[in-house]
Amino acid sequence: MQEWANQLCENRQFGSKMTDSKYFTTTKKGEIFELKAELNSDKKEKKKEAVKKVIASMTVGKDVSALFPDVVNCMQTDNLELKKLVYLYLMNYAKSQPDMAIMAVNTFVKDCEDPNPLIRALAVRTMGCIRVDKITEYLCEPLRKCLKDEDPYVRKTAAVCVAKLHDINAQLVEDQGFLDTLKDLISDSNPMVVANAVAALSEIAESHPNSNLLDLNPQTINKLLTALNECTEWGQIFILDCLANYTPRDDRESQSICERVTPRLSHANSAVVLSAVKVLMKFMEMLPKDLDYYGTLLKKLAPPLVTLLSAEPELQYVALRNINLIVQRRPEILKHEMKVFFVKYNDPIYVKLEKLDIMIRLASQANIAQVLAELKEYATEVDVDFVRKAVRAIGRCAIKVEQSAERCVSTLLDLIQTKVNYVVQEAIVVIKDIFRKYPNKYESVIATLCENLDSLDEPEARAAMIWIVGEYAERIDNADELLESFLEGFHDESTQVQLQLLTAIVKLFLKKPTETQELVQQVLSLATQDSDNPDLRDRGYIYWRLLSTDPVAAKEVVLAEKPLISEETDLIEPTLLEELICHIGTLASVYHKPPSAFVEGSRGVQHKRLPGSAGSGESESPDPGSAAGVTEAPPAVIPSQGDLLGDLLNLDLTPTTTTGPPPPASSGMQMGAMDLLGGGLDSLMGDESEPLGGDIGGNSAMGAAFGAAPASMPTSFNAPVSGGLDDLFDLGGGVGMPMGALNPPKAVWLPAMKAKGLEISGVFVRRAGVIQMEMTLTNKAMSVMSDFAIQFNRNSFGLAPAGPLQILTPLSPNQSIEAALPLSTVGPVMKMDPLNNLQVAVKNNIDVFYFSCQYPISMLFVEDGKMERQVFLATWKDIPNDNESQFQIKDCHLNSEAASNKLQSSNIFTIAKRTVEGQDMLYQSMKLANGIWVLAELRVQAGNPNYTISLKCRAPEVSQSVFQNYEAVLKN
Repeated sequence: MQEWANQLCENRQFGSKMTDSKYFTTTKKGEIFELKAELNSDKKEKKKEAVKKVIASMTVGKDVSALFPDVVNCMQTDNLELKKLVYLYLMNYAKSQPDMAIMAVNTFVKDCEDPNPLIRALAVRTMGCIRVDKITEYLCEPLRKCLKDEDPYVRKTAAVCVAKLHDINAQLVEDQGFLDTLKDLISDSNPMVVANAVAALSEIAESHPNSNLLDLNPQTINKLLTALNECTEWGQIFILDCLANYTPRDDRESQSICERVTPRLSHANSAVVLSAVKVLMKFMEMLPKDLDYYGTLLKKLAPPLVTLLSAEPELQYVALRNINLIVQRRPEILKHEMKVFFVKYNDPIYVKLEKLDIMIRLASQANIAQVLAELKEYATEVDVDFVRKAVRAIGRCAIKVEQSAERCVSTLLDLIQTKVNYVVQEAIVVIKDIFRKYPNKYESVIATLCENLDSLDEPEARAAMIWIVGEYAERIDNADELLESFLEGFHDESTQVQLQLLTAIVKLFLKKPTETQELVQQVLSLATQDSDNPDLRDRGYIYWRLLSTDPVAAKEVVLAEKPLISEETDLIEPTLLEELICHIGTLASVYHKPPSAFVEGSRGVQHKRLPGSAGSGESESPDPGSAAGVTEAPPAVIPSQGDLLGDLLNLDLTPTTTTGPPPPASSGMQMGAMDLLGGGLDSLMGDESEPLGGDIGGNSAMGAAFGAAPASMPTSFNAPVSGGLDDLFDLGGGVGMPMGALNPPKAVWLPAMKAKGLEISGVFVRRAGVIQMEMTLTNKAMSVMSDFAIQFNRNSFGLAPAGPLQILTPLSPNQSIEAALPLSTVGPVMKMDPLNNLQVAVKNNIDVFYFSCQYPISMLFVEDGKMERQVFLATWKDIPNDNESQFQIKDCHLNSEAASNKLQSSNIFTIAKRTVEGQDMLYQSMKLANGIWVLAELRVQAGNPNYTISLKCRAPEVSQSVFQNYEAVLKN
């Protein structure tokens, strides 16, 4: 379409003074026959008019391919306008008429030797746009001539044609030596030829990252910088983007390049300005900060960025998104330009919100008074979204600039007095964060907050208020009444509010045990017995067990001193920020996502990094494992399912607010132990649990309050706790993993070298009727990993995560963390080979990684898989004999009773046993999670280590996997 547009625009200069709209008017039936006659006319004017009509019909979507031979015959003409029109037609229909397109080859060859350079360039441009394999080899010779043409216009067009031809047939281009010719054009005397050669080589290099086509060295860089001054604006962008991929040898070369690129900052085209900023931001990393030029460069970068904000709103938004990245990397560039980011009344909402974000990033002690005055003004605007963001911004200012905290709290209280519902709710949310940053400093405002309790209807505001009441319960006289008012509609609340309410009431109980026994019993009962939410239920069980076994430990855990929240919780992760800085001026810098996250088929997308800072001692080598990960295509296992990556990227992966250094990894830490209550599982359970009835602070009321577990709770809750994870999840009084069950060691599923430093090892287990994927995630890279999510491809038994991957703290370098992911069997189904193959995608803040693993089919054997004898007999007879499979299990030295007990631990149940001629025959049944029954006859003969097993099933394809499971269990 771009080619059509270009050529149609060029055609206008040849057109008559009259409008061409007449060609688009509808004509009578039989039009094709009339056009055919006109195209074969002897009169040149009539022929040209006919071609124009054909192009008009083609443009509005009519099929005029039937006229292909007649239009191609019109190519033999000296009229440039007519030739352009015919070439335009040819580009559009060559793919659907490849055999006819070969007719035009001779004309191409002839036109490439035409004395008129415009015709030579037109021929080579059209050649590149005809994507037909059959004729590409015929076009090599004309293209070779045009690459060495005396006219620069022809050479620059031919350079782009090489990139197009490479896309159609890469091998042909390499065999014909066009890539070497293209490299030679970088030394061309004409700057536009140089720019197009760079653009073509960059395009080819992107799709073939290992090709090392753009082998940049100081001599090449010097040629590019020379051409930079004389190029068109788009040529300058190509060259600047190429320069950004170069890593200078030292700070002197870096400074030299910066000095020659700096004049581009004053260019009228904003794309050129952003490309120049990208180059300077990258090369500044190598300049020592004490260098005079470094300070000069910082000052030069500010004015062009400010100028971009005077453009139309759409350009402003793109500029602001890029400035957001620049400010996170180097806030000193714009620290004196705060006023530029003040919101104007007529700014669109998307510009307002982006400006607000940058204002917070630039806020400092020097300008905080000015910023707060602005924000208070914004909070009285009519745009609800903008007002909410402004109120949140005031809270962020308080957290970022400690000296301003008191003034911010005062401003928020003034806003609460306005009684505007959404303003009050946002203010309460941010005051909660201020309390977390400055504990025991501003609690005097709690009374004012409590006055507005009845007006809160948004989950986040209600949760914030509940947190405040629970955290400062000892200072609020009627805290129990306030929390009880929330408890009345417990099941109608969102999960966020329910979880917060549960924790707040437990805190209240630990602070005022005598007054709130009934309240805490009520909330624990609601959370554990009446709720369907697994997160809420698990947290309720943990609290219940803590309180009923070791109240002292409970107090230490739940009321532990919490680390202060960090100043900026929404900063982009450093590794990602470095990559985005290398993509300034592209879509990646607007989305704030790496190209690999949104470019389809991003096999060739390279992850870029900033060079190491001068004098910092940082290594310029990539993270361990990233060398393999940068250019290596992800395995083809999952990408074949086209929608998987998109689904993963659409997950709501809100970053977890983290504070201070993450806690050290504990060997016993599993799912549910991850900072659920502010401490690891070991601290939560305690080394030695006290017997029931332990008291806090000499008060025995608390122990008495938990004298008996509820009816639905296991009696084992009254026993001392072992402190292990199995015990925590053993909610069925011994329904956890039975003794003797197959429990293989963890296998490495995703090696670090294939996942940019992330190593995942794991094992599948079945506990208390729940399939779990127990994983150890190890960070072997140099950067922090966070924002983990997991997704499965469709598989044979519909396995899918039953909830999100619970990794609540960032994974620091050289740290390992344990996670247990509960699985359901209600996901989409697709038969895999082998049947138990599972393809997995794991996403974190760095990239999306793929691996496949195999789960033992016994994970799918359910606990109610024991058939009645009569039903077993009837079912065995009913299943066709063709569905029966027989296998040998060799070298097994168990007697029939031991084998039966061992198999029962994997939910393979013995229905009956009989002995025939010294041979024990066990009749067994098992039921898969999808309802498929498998029946077995196991023959065990004393003294014979070889067993025979016959399996019958309505879905015989599962028999092989079941046999393998038998073999694994009996030999384990």
